Amino acid sequence: MKTVDRSQYLICVVMVAVGGFLIVDALRLTAGFAKVDPVGPKFFPIVIGIGLILLAVALAVAIERGSVGQMEGGEDVDPDSPADWRTVGLLVALFVGVIVAVQPLGWAITGALLFAGAATILGSRHWVRNLVIGTVLSVGSFYAFYSGLGIPLPAGILDGIL
Repeated sequence: MKTVDRSQYLICVVMVAVGGFLIVDALRLTAGFAKVDPVGPKFFPIVIGIGLILLAVALAVAIERGSVGQMEGGEDVDPDSPADWRTVGLLVALFVGVIVAVQPLGWAITGALLFAGAATILGSRHWVRNLVIGTVLSVGSFYAFYSGLGIPLPAGILDGIL
């Protein structure tokens, strides 16, 4: 008699929940800013949501048949070391800060702070370089979305300048 680690089913539940959320949220979308999109804004979220649900079912079947995940094979990974909750907490705080600040400050500023902050939290000590690269990435993605895709990101306090 095989024993099944039932805790693995939590991943299946999360995958079904995220897939269901994507499908429901996509069905509520209306035609967006980009009028040149032949498939519309609903197509890809629905496809990804259905894919997540199908993969969750496949994973549940594999778990029931006794399949278990393999240990990490990387030589730089110590499975016995504790999690770095400080880094995780700082990254979560950074993401929450971006969510709060993106509307008033705009994407160019919050994106630069996001990229530079994440690099610094993950160990880079070149603060000026992090900020320069973050600024290039955020301004570049701002214009890529606006000019390339026709999707305006929030300009915030730089409205009229960008």
